[in-house]
Amino acid sequence: MPNKEQSEKVSKKETFMQGVITLIFSQVLIKLLGLIYTLYLTNREGFGDKGNGIVAAGYQIYAMLLTISSIGVPNAISKLVSERIAVGDHKGGHRIFKIAFATFAMIGLVGSLLLFFGAHMIANYWLQIPEAEMTLVALSPAIFFVAISSVMRGYFNARQNIKATARSQSLEQVFKTALTIILVEIIAIISNASTTWMAGGATLATTLATFAGFGYLYLYYKTVRKEIAAEIKSTVNYKYERVKTIIKKILFVSIPIALTAIMSSLNKNIDSFTVVRSLKQFMPEDMALSQYGILGGKVDMLTSLPLSINVAFATALVPAVSAAKARKDKKTITQKTSFSLLTSMLIGLPCTVGMCLFAGPILNLLFPNASNGAVILQISSLTILFTILDQTINGVLQGYGKLLIPAISLGCRSNCKINFKFNFSTNTRNRSKWSSLGVGRLSFSSIYNCNNFIKKNC
Repeated sequence: MPNKEQSEKVSKKETFMQGVITLIFSQVLIKLLGLIYTLYLTNREGFGDKGNGIVAAGYQIYAMLLTISSIGVPNAISKLVSERIAVGDHKGGHRIFKIAFATFAMIGLVGSLLLFFGAHMIANYWLQIPEAEMTLVALSPAIFFVAISSVMRGYFNARQNIKATARSQSLEQVFKTALTIILVEIIAIISNASTTWMAGGATLATTLATFAGFGYLYLYYKTVRKEIAAEIKSTVNYKYERVKTIIKKILFVSIPIALTAIMSSLNKNIDSFTVVRSLKQFMPEDMALSQYGILGGKVDMLTSLPLSINVAFATALVPAVSAAKARKDKKTITQKTSFSLLTSMLIGLPCTVGMCLFAGPILNLLFPNASNGAVILQISSLTILFTILDQTINGVLQGYGKLLIPAISLGCRSNCKINFKFNFSTNTRNRSKWSSLGVGRLSFSSIYNCNNFIKKNC
């Protein structure tokens, strides 16, 4: 008969794997639904690569503001709350959640207002894509809803209720897919298939879907309030801290994590700022926008599919490693890290090889009406394995408290990418094409992360 300690370890391992499996299924569903509406938009007459270019340009700016206001929040809240729960301080964990909710509601509101009122300047002067103004306006309310949803997801992850996060994300994507198709069709009829108006409708669907995701999380929280109240009553080791102190702790953890995401988003924005500008020197603006649409629409969607599957490990590792560290259980940290890295390799390597070898057939199968971009997909596929390793290692480092290492590594990646862009974007037509393909997106940061993690923790 296994002793009590062995039973607890098995239970914890099952809890970790249940969370990972739940998130993997959720991410697969999300990407499949995303593929559906991407196929629809790309193959729809009047939208195509040009529409994808408008949406991608606006979405990257939205993603940057979203990163500042909320990305990193789930992992930060998950880390801080799980550390409290691991030592029996449920009251302290719930107090962190409430303070974080109020704080990031204000930050998210500011982000929404900035995007709404700054849409004209961003589209016309920063992006030099006036058609993107409508997409920015339509996306602006989503920042607020994602910010508060992120806090709730982080709290549920810390309580090992990862199913709530997975279900809300899946529901959000279901609404996004359905509303995208419905709104684009309605707007196409009203506007006589105007690409700009259809792009605005597609991004409005994103905003409505984020509201639906928040609605689910709020209703779920109401159903578990009694359970949470019972846990708070059973609190031990409660340590009172002032609101100001808790906010500082939240920001101290979330800002480095958000900085990592900002660097990742910056990599995308380098494309939005440079690709169309460079290509407009050698080809008409519509054609340049279409080339960017291939990169930001079809290619990014396909290369992000394996990354979305692997993100389950990065998400589940943060509370697992944080809780194990609070208990000083180094063996659990090592076991979960090793298993996650091995699985990440098994996910990334076949995807890299498959997309590189079969780029043309994949695009012909999925986008029969707009199958250009095989070379772009082949080059971008080389980043998949490195980026997957980044995801997993970042999750471990964030859970372990090494928060700045991922941000520094992604800063190195951004610097490499900018240098590649300007070196290849010269006065020849051929080299400008290579600039548009996103050469330099290869992730050297995974090597940096590996070396730092091994040196400091192994």
